[in-house]
Amino acid sequence: MNLEEYFQRIGFYGPRDKADLATLILVHKLHVMSIPFENLAIHCGEWITMDLEVIFNKLVRSSRGGWCLENNYLFGWVLREMGFSATTLSSRAFNSVINDFGALDSHLIHKVIIDGKAYIADVSFGVSSQIREPLELISGKDQPQAAGVFRLIDKGDIWVLEKTGRRPEVQNQEFAKSSLVNAKETKQIYCFTLEPRQVDHFTDKSQRLQTDPVSLFTNMSICSLQTPAGFKALIGWTYSEVTYKPEAGVDILDMRKITEEEIDEVLKDQFNIKLQNKLKPVCNKTFYTL
Repeated sequence: MNLEEYFQRIGFYGPRDKADLATLILVHKLHVMSIPFENLAIHCGEWITMDLEVIFNKLVRSSRGGWCLENNYLFGWVLREMGFSATTLSSRAFNSVINDFGALDSHLIHKVIIDGKAYIADVSFGVSSQIREPLELISGKDQPQAAGVFRLIDKGDIWVLEKTGRRPEVQNQEFAKSSLVNAKETKQIYCFTLEPRQVDHFTDKSQRLQTDPVSLFTNMSICSLQTPAGFKALIGWTYSEVTYKPEAGVDILDMRKITEEEIDEVLKDQFNIKLQNKLKPVCNKTFYTL
């Protein structure tokens, strides 16, 4: 594995020897705009592993994306190689169907310490819940970013990440009542503790998320990439381009169904992904929204 290959993959040309906040912000932002959040492997007969070299070859050398256990595992390695003090944490995604956080602490994130201050780094949640820059670990502080205003809240036994967004404006009325459209202005994204985790903590979670029939990832094929103006996503058969319009207080959602013949073209043109095996798109109703 080679840091220079990773830097080339994300287009980072900044200083390699500065483990400061400006560098962390830049690398974090470039990652989410270069490497997709995607679980397509599950839906084209591949197995996702927690082997870092396999992940590096997939995400860096093969121009694929990955889910949080791949993207954030890789990102943690990058940060430590660059000299950052990064501690891996686990978190539990909020499930709006049960109106509570899921039981499985399977979402991998990092706490990074710079000049005595703590930040949360997470390059792999996708869509409008994706932070582009690390969040300072301060309770209740509004931290505006492109997708909306994020805040971390200390609940005593857990920390909670929430986001206040904008009103979705759906261009194609066929999708006005789609379960993919988020109707809540403020939503909880996940909760976490500050207990350090080793990669072994996530091994059984990875296996379960790939096989459990009630898992989000077996019920949805997801590919999402941040763009300068918003993000684009292919969820099941629905391709969406979302444009943030903070000055108007809205997010513009341009959604359309694609055909089986279009899948490979959309993946290649919009996400620079070329699959080795045939994708079988899936989109059962879950808590995951644009």
